[in-house]
Amino acid sequence: MTITRRAALGAIAATGALALPRAAQAAWPADRPIEVIVPYPPGGGVDTMARMVLPVVQARLPGARFVVVNRAGAGGQLGWEAAFAAAPDGYTLAATSVPAMITYPMERTVRYRPMEFSFIANVVDDPGGLFVAANSPLRSLADLVAAAKARPGQISYGTTGIGSDDHLLVLGFEDKMSLPPMTHVPFNGMAPLSTALVGEHLQVGAFNMSESLALLQSGRIRSLGQAAATRWSGTPEVPTFKEQGVDLISGATRGIVGPPNMPAEMRATLEGAFRAALSDPDFVREAQRLGLPLAPRIGADFRNDIATLEVELRGLWQRKPWKES
Repeated sequence: MTITRRAALGAIAATGALALPRAAQAAWPADRPIEVIVPYPPGGGVDTMARMVLPVVQARLPGARFVVVNRAGAGGQLGWEAAFAAAPDGYTLAATSVPAMITYPMERTVRYRPMEFSFIANVVDDPGGLFVAANSPLRSLADLVAAAKARPGQISYGTTGIGSDDHLLVLGFEDKMSLPPMTHVPFNGMAPLSTALVGEHLQVGAFNMSESLALLQSGRIRSLGQAAATRWSGTPEVPTFKEQGVDLISGATRGIVGPPNMPAEMRATLEGAFRAALSDPDFVREAQRLGLPLAPRIGADFRNDIATLEVELRGLWQRKPWKES
């Protein structure tokens, strides 16, 4: 008997032997590790967030094995480009840092479109703050506004770089309060910035509240305000901007996304695992102990928040393009 190739394939299909791709998909995530790209070097805030939360998520995702891969370069751009180009098969995810992930396409050419990522979960909102040396005469945001208006261009402030969330916080503050531009001094990281502030080489420092804890607790600096919706539990004594009449929320958010077009069932599974992990009492206590400002938002809620922020920052870019500041 002569069996044609078409007939043979039909027979194999009838027995279910051609269901291998479907079986492999159903086996997710058991057959190989899930790579989570952290687009920064080890030890930073994004890396710390990922390495803290992923083991807790893994315990709620049967068969999963997460592997963190640090793929630093261009301030995070290279890692996000790699994640954007990856297959949407659930084996590649990426850690985020916003606003950087959404502002880079405004400033320069990148090979990703931020709002097309599959948004899984936000983990941390680290509010921005404005800080002064311990013996500074500035005691409040109102004092800073008065000084900036009285001495245009003579108030210096330090950040961790042009276009950083710290820089955008000050630009937003100037924009809201109709201030003449203060003098921006960008630093390559928190260590030299804090040294300059404590040494009174700057009048003001802009950085995240979690980064300020040690200096605040030692009394070497004071905070003029935190740009959070409510006072963060780690710094309950610091008033928010809004409490001082400045309607501004700003900071760094850190979470997890996947490539575009991940299957809905796969996204739902990951979202459920993150939701359970981020509500685990032991994890919440450990995050509080380490000064990690948890702000869980899952799936569509995460994406909607980022979309709203992108619109706001595009408006700020039109009014005060930070490459020129």
